[in-house]
Amino acid sequence: MKRKLIGALVGAAVVSLAAGQAFAQKGAAKLSGDMVKIGVLTDMSGVYSDLGGQGSVTAAQMAIDDFKAQAKPSWKIELVYADHQNKADVGSNKAREWYDTQGVDMITDALNSAVALAVSKVTLEKKRILLDTGAASTRLTNEDCSPNTVHYVYDTYALANGPGKAVTKQGKDSWYFLTADYAFGHSLEKDTMDAVKANGGKVIGAVRHPLNASDFSSFLLQAQASKAKVVGLANAGGDTINSIKAANEFGLTKTQTIVGLLTTIIDIHALGLPTTQGMMFTEGFYWNLNNETREWSRKFFGKHKKMPSMLHAGTYSAVMTYLKAVQATGTDEADAVMKHLKATTINDMFAKGGKIREDGRMVHDMYLVEVKKPAESKEPWDYYNIKAVIPGSEAFQPMSLSRCPLVKK
Repeated sequence: MKRKLIGALVGAAVVSLAAGQAFAQKGAAKLSGDMVKIGVLTDMSGVYSDLGGQGSVTAAQMAIDDFKAQAKPSWKIELVYADHQNKADVGSNKAREWYDTQGVDMITDALNSAVALAVSKVTLEKKRILLDTGAASTRLTNEDCSPNTVHYVYDTYALANGPGKAVTKQGKDSWYFLTADYAFGHSLEKDTMDAVKANGGKVIGAVRHPLNASDFSSFLLQAQASKAKVVGLANAGGDTINSIKAANEFGLTKTQTIVGLLTTIIDIHALGLPTTQGMMFTEGFYWNLNNETREWSRKFFGKHKKMPSMLHAGTYSAVMTYLKAVQATGTDEADAVMKHLKATTINDMFAKGGKIREDGRMVHDMYLVEVKKPAESKEPWDYYNIKAVIPGSEAFQPMSLSRCPLVKK
């Protein structure tokens, strides 16, 4: 009797061990050879390089380092990065190469809407994940939404909503637009026009300029001739900086209000408070908001020597959130990780109560800011007065207006 019992126990142990080994092998296979690989695809040398660029690489590496210190994972994490040169074909080809030959599991940043839309399609085809922290076009969560793409930081609806409403209600109710001539600019122009009209304003006209334009004089002369009270800049990065510089040189700021519709602290720092004081726009992050944002931002500054843009802060948050999802699910298989991400509430220095909707939009609070006068600034990079906190439910396009095929109505 004892022999039979011992034999049965030994047999059960062998079966249990075999099952455990099989599970471990399966888990290892699911984790792509015991490694998670993240790619930062960004503008490293062009018009948007200060907005994303090396700062995004730094932020992603910080997230990896912090995750390792906190979670102590048994698996490896590797970071790669590349310059997409603001070309959709370059971006999509690099994404395909990463997915096919380098085992990249997730791409982030994807700054530039044309690049992001192209990379999103490749990501879906290859069954990987894109956590887009850099592009702005709402097409990413509307017509071109994907179950494998998350639009994480901001979009043209959120950027337009704050200033379009606030500035128009101040009585500055006639607008003329200076617009970057590609998907992002078109989307930002349209969303701001809609916000202006919804709040009783009117649009006098618009002119479009090429990405990374070398001369804004002819475009600004048309804006000046329009006599519009507001000139809305539906551009970003170096184009926004050069537009504002030229507007000051041509004297537009004496008679017209310049509104940068995608303006960040990087732009304000480059231009200086004397040039930008009084400007109002929407931001997704401000380093000097509270103790948590200050602590993280000063750590970032120690590595990058600049305070973070909302894109940099969002990239850190996205990478950290992704790694936590991989840890929780025990796999880097896209469907399982995405399911977990959409069930997660994101609480960190970037977002409080952040949620990823079925259309891929990560919903979080945004901020309507006004640039301080030079005398109001207490220290370097202390540039904003927070005029309003815009709840995520108001900041982003409501689901009732969604054009995403994934949304059930």
